[in-house]
Amino acid sequence: MTSYDIVIVGGGPAGLAAAVSARKAGIDKILILERDKELGGILNQCIHNGFGLHTFKEELTGPEYASRYIDQVLEEKIEYRLNTMVMDISNDRVVTAMSKEEGMYQIKAGAVILAMGCRERPRGALNIPGYRPAGIFSAGTAQRLVNMEGYMPGREVVILGSGDIGLIMARRMTLEGAKVKVVAELLPYSGGLKRNIVQCLDDYGIPLKLSHTVVDIEGKEHITAVTIAQVDSNNLPIPGTEERYTCDTLLLSCGLIPENELSNKAGVEMNPITSGPRVDDSLETNIPGVFACGNVLHVHDLVDYVSEEAALAGANAAKYVKNGGKEEKGSHIVEVKATDGARYTVPSTIDVDNMEDLLTVRFRVGYVFKDAFVSVYFDDERVQHLKKRILAPGEMEQVILQKAKLLEAKDLKTITIKIEAE
Repeated sequence: MTSYDIVIVGGGPAGLAAAVSARKAGIDKILILERDKELGGILNQCIHNGFGLHTFKEELTGPEYASRYIDQVLEEKIEYRLNTMVMDISNDRVVTAMSKEEGMYQIKAGAVILAMGCRERPRGALNIPGYRPAGIFSAGTAQRLVNMEGYMPGREVVILGSGDIGLIMARRMTLEGAKVKVVAELLPYSGGLKRNIVQCLDDYGIPLKLSHTVVDIEGKEHITAVTIAQVDSNNLPIPGTEERYTCDTLLLSCGLIPENELSNKAGVEMNPITSGPRVDDSLETNIPGVFACGNVLHVHDLVDYVSEEAALAGANAAKYVKNGGKEEKGSHIVEVKATDGARYTVPSTIDVDNMEDLLTVRFRVGYVFKDAFVSVYFDDERVQHLKKRILAPGEMEQVILQKAKLLEAKDLKTITIKIEAE
């Protein structure tokens, strides 16, 4: 059995940033395991711009952003293996992997960083009535076909769901000569960034119908039409609101799910809201030496935040390895909770004695709020009250906590983030 100081599962933006950070923290034996044929992850098919404004202070395409980190991995001579599937991670951090060249083998890791990313919610989870004809794709699959394989899925398109990938593909299909007839969204608000709604739909005259869903799919061999209808407050179709659209393509952009089969199997405690691991402020899971970052932890809106989070995971995994795998947990552990409109927080707990001087707590809201306040409570005392013009589920929010303030609150047990009207 070979051994490495840190094994990183996933060679996408999170895995790459974590590897570079761990190397800069002084760790020599790092291994990235990637199941695809190349590093870069989902960024390789995201050929639109808008990446890197926070990290590199310039606007890049997805492949350009990925190449910045791939270049760093190559410069640092960090080892990586492609076409490699991780099958299992044990409690004592033995990683079982397999590839066509090497068969199945095991690696003993001083620390493991989970960076597997996320996947799209499939049609089977959406309960759409109708046959199962050809011409129905997830938005990400269509993106790969168009941008990397050079295939055009169709010419008359309906999109269900207004996640960012669906919005971006509405524009991409239009630019390739297709007619995008409508984007239907089940919820009364979009799941994507506001800038994507403006740049991908409004700029091209593509209608967005909120509180609508697909109620019928026509065609046996290949899709020929779909019917959408308005839904009520219980998400049930309202009779008489049906609209029929002829089409040869239906794209589904109905949410992303963190890839956590490995994490579940390994016994990692999960957050039921994010479907990702529960982590502390060092991004460590309940299994000592196993860290998580990026979209496998919670779905991000900007890859810049993925890289920032992954760099923290890499640095903390390096610290864990340098300490010989010994935990340095303090006696003052504070729980972080989300309530009253805030859905979840990352992290879920804070080790006050060992936290950084400044800690970013990220969260999402459950619905759209206008002219509301993001409030932070130390137990029952309100310590932050930030006015926000608009809060939307499609955009991640954050608050900054100061270690000095937490140390002053000596008996602090719970930090609560909530949305308040005044």
